[in-house]
Amino acid sequence: MPVLPFMRLQQFFIAGIVLLLDQASKAVVVERFTAATAIPVIPGLFRLVLVENTGMAFGLLDDSPSPLVFAVLTLVSAAILGFVIYLIWTSQFPSMLGGYGLAVILGGAAGNVADRLVRGKVIDFLDFYLGEHHWPAFNVADCAIVVGAALLMVDLMRGRRVEP
Repeated sequence: MPVLPFMRLQQFFIAGIVLLLDQASKAVVVERFTAATAIPVIPGLFRLVLVENTGMAFGLLDDSPSPLVFAVLTLVSAAILGFVIYLIWTSQFPSMLGGYGLAVILGGAAGNVADRLVRGKVIDFLDFYLGEHHWPAFNVADCAIVVGAALLMVDLMRGRRVEP
């Protein structure tokens, strides 16, 4: 069954909601937090902080002074964003689960690309830790990308039968 225009519209709407939630949460953090802010939510496990990440996932390349690194990261992020838009736009036989997965990935990727273009860095604020051991801080966009990838993996593992 071909994808109806409504289904594509729905996927782009979901992506837009994810983008808005991501940008709204980052705006609140940037407005109210400083680098010294650490608000415990679950003491010993989770807190809210402000981390400005000029690198990529997990803070890799964050300390690079090269403007080339920023340019490459921004271009790669924008290319991935374009690829996901292409997948949503051209998909003829997606499952609902796969479509939702692509939609939330698109919204998350758009949130992080928007940060790079507007702020020159990605704002992270969710900090999970155990004692002195910290997972790198992340944000709503990162959560959406992980959830979307998980939905796509579940969709792929379920498999699809092609009817002759």
